[in-house]
Amino acid sequence: MRVLLVGAGGVGEAIASIATKNDPDANWLEAMIVSDYNLDRAEEVVSKVADKRLTARKIDAGNKEEVLALAKEYHADFIMNACDPIFNMPIFEAAHKAGCKYMDMAMSLSKADKKDPYGSIGLKLGDLQFEQHDDWVEAGNLALCGSGVEPGMINVFARYAVDHLFDEVHELNVRDADNLVVEGLDIAFGFSIWTTIEECLNPPVIWEKDKGWFVTESFSEPEIFRFPEPVGDQEVINVEHEEVLMFPRIFADKGLKRATFKFGVDRDMRQVLKTLEALNLTGTDKVNVKGVEVSPRDVVAACSPDPATLGDRMKGQLSAGIWVKGLKDKKIRNTYIYQMVDNEECMKAYGSQAVVAQTAVGPVIMMELLAKGIWEGNGVLTPENFSSEPFMERLATYGFPSGMMEMESEYKTDLDEQAFSKGF
Repeated sequence: MRVLLVGAGGVGEAIASIATKNDPDANWLEAMIVSDYNLDRAEEVVSKVADKRLTARKIDAGNKEEVLALAKEYHADFIMNACDPIFNMPIFEAAHKAGCKYMDMAMSLSKADKKDPYGSIGLKLGDLQFEQHDDWVEAGNLALCGSGVEPGMINVFARYAVDHLFDEVHELNVRDADNLVVEGLDIAFGFSIWTTIEECLNPPVIWEKDKGWFVTESFSEPEIFRFPEPVGDQEVINVEHEEVLMFPRIFADKGLKRATFKFGVDRDMRQVLKTLEALNLTGTDKVNVKGVEVSPRDVVAACSPDPATLGDRMKGQLSAGIWVKGLKDKKIRNTYIYQMVDNEECMKAYGSQAVVAQTAVGPVIMMELLAKGIWEGNGVLTPENFSSEPFMERLATYGFPSGMMEMESEYKTDLDEQAFSKGF
């Protein structure tokens, strides 16, 4: 496989590191062109990873023709999008035109209903890409979308649960939190600043069988979820995320009644985000500042500590997982399938902090499965369209094993009463 990696930020660097270290003999990765709008950054990644298969190039990810030209120049057969999702569509369309397989970690952006943002569904996450499914099928090509950790690895966990752990799946509830701290900083973004703002402040989407997709208020329905130790009890709230848009497309016939996504955003960070929103510093439309056109959100991202540089100052763990409720052998079953990662271990193994390393490992495993023909398909597909077993087997060999715990059937989610679960 000859990969054009678009984006050399924290996740892009982790992808390059994880891919080369887990395929040292080039059994499936022939070459990787590490490209970024900042050539110095791309060259830094190539230098740090120090693998002869890597080449640094400058690229404008928002310019479809430039992406297409670079893919052709290096005879790429796969385009890996490691950019903020605002760049998804030009990269996605360039891959289609070039005849390259495509992968991203977050799907095309949503647009809220301007008149009634918390009452009506507007353009949903992924709609722009799913609309082109037939075009990709006709071309005999594959776009594997939403393939990071959430969405991505979590979707594979859902597939595994449906196929192996449950006879009927009634709820698929993504739950993610951490106990990470960054020394010397009271407020820090652990992941893409641009994407964090997008996810947390857009109207969250919930799916229920009788209602379909509907939106709710930002940071709504707080609950205490008991994550595996050492993360432990954490408050989580609704945020907008792709899985809620993905699961009903594939699992509606498995008895699915509800799909949600809740994330552990601490209260100080919620207040920061709401303050930025009140000052219109989360907007993406450009404003004139002393004769210079700038996007307020880009300014916030530029002025905040770069998440890719915080690894040495971070300590702690994070748990990404899916809480599945349903029936097995006519009995109620509640299971949390998760992956726990430790920041110091990620830094030691790959030189990347935990959040970006965890995000990067899934796409690399998926690239290997596609390169070897273990996963095959045409169209605009998502990870739950494929068999889970080969992915799950590789998580441990890549150093990111999964875990599972059974939970009491009457799991408590009220803030006034601590959640309870058994160990596994």
